[in-house]
Amino acid sequence: MQANQLRQFETEPIGRLLLRYSIPAIVGNIVMATYNIIDRIFIGQGVGPEAIAGLGITFPVMNISTAFGVLVGVGGSSRVSILLGEKNYKMAQRVLGNALVLTIGIALAYIACFAVFIDDFLYMFGADEQTLPYAHDYLIYLLPGFLFINLSYSFNNYIRSSGYPRKAMITMFIGAVVNVILDPIFIFGLNMGIKGAAIATDIAMGVSMVWVMAHLSQEKHHLHFTRDIYKLQWGIVASIFSIGAAPFLINITHSFVGALINHSLLRWGGYMAIAAASIFNTFGQILVMVIIGLCQGMQPIVGYNYGARIFSRLRRTYTLTAAAASAICIVGTAIALFCPTLIARAFTADDTLIDVTDNALHIAMSMFWLVGFQIVSTNFFQSIGKAWKSIFLSLTRQILFLIPLVLTVPLWLGLDGVWASFAISDVISTIITAAMIVAQFRYFTRLTTSPAPST
Repeated sequence: MQANQLRQFETEPIGRLLLRYSIPAIVGNIVMATYNIIDRIFIGQGVGPEAIAGLGITFPVMNISTAFGVLVGVGGSSRVSILLGEKNYKMAQRVLGNALVLTIGIALAYIACFAVFIDDFLYMFGADEQTLPYAHDYLIYLLPGFLFINLSYSFNNYIRSSGYPRKAMITMFIGAVVNVILDPIFIFGLNMGIKGAAIATDIAMGVSMVWVMAHLSQEKHHLHFTRDIYKLQWGIVASIFSIGAAPFLINITHSFVGALINHSLLRWGGYMAIAAASIFNTFGQILVMVIIGLCQGMQPIVGYNYGARIFSRLRRTYTLTAAAASAICIVGTAIALFCPTLIARAFTADDTLIDVTDNALHIAMSMFWLVGFQIVSTNFFQSIGKAWKSIFLSLTRQILFLIPLVLTVPLWLGLDGVWASFAISDVISTIITAAMIVAQFRYFTRLTTSPAPST
């Protein structure tokens, strides 16, 4: 990688730089979200509400897979960005090699665990006699693809962090195009139903993985695989995990909170409520994936300038990203509140499910306009290596607020109380996030004339 690809992080105007890195990530994430949505539309329209509910039951399991992927992928790529800012290229190479060994080892371990205890996990995450067959069929065929998903998505972060945002975007396009082509073939052409959707995803992720590994194997790139970087060094492992712990715990808590929510939905609204949650989560995912794309564009810029101690550029990058994310969430909230039926009908023709989904969107997403600021702030702390601040923000929303709300509010409001728990949690966590961001930037102001950061 040429040196000027790194110098852009400290010389190019922030707005232009953020667009250059965010747009490819956003486009790639939208494409990825789109093919996930197409998966769910095919399943919902072609199989039925029970299949949508079964797919929703698998979300917590997939979050666990994602958690292990981001533990190494996000943790390592954030560390690489900081090391590149410090001009420590040799250590950045070692982080890449250690990350590969960790990703493969961890993925094989949790896949084996899922394979042995698959039905136990699904019951724990809210399956019943109606939804278990669909959830089981989807997940058992998806398990081999978890390794491909971790290798393609996690190491795509390294491509982006080392100065190749467009190639990172192409990774997402490759998987999406392959999946969209294969979905109707396997689901309808081969009459495999929900199993076909899983197999199509496996193949698509395998192709994406080959693309990512091919890029990182080319010696012409500064950051690439080579023979002497794979021996695990516990200092490197600790540095990866210290940053990756934040998104890891976010996804793990999402899994167990998702299980709790599924059980609550089953109690107060039956499998129709779980199916409605699957639809509204899918709509929310579109918006979140756009915001994550912004954060992916922000991460290498913030990480590099934090390593280089250029705090004015760091502040400008955060401000622009948070403003853009908030605007996206405002638009998404308006769509959910004023066009809920259109969203529901895209996934199902069942009138009962449409009514339940309408109600869910109106209540659960009423405060969604605050979420963009929260996500950007959490990722900001992660990007500058402040893992525990990122973890704290994530866990306060999921553990301290959402779980107690889901357990108590439905006692008075029934199913509406489950949906209302999301909105109330968003408000409380936003207040805490704002306080922490203000304190952090006041600290940066004090550091401007100091020799080195210490916290």
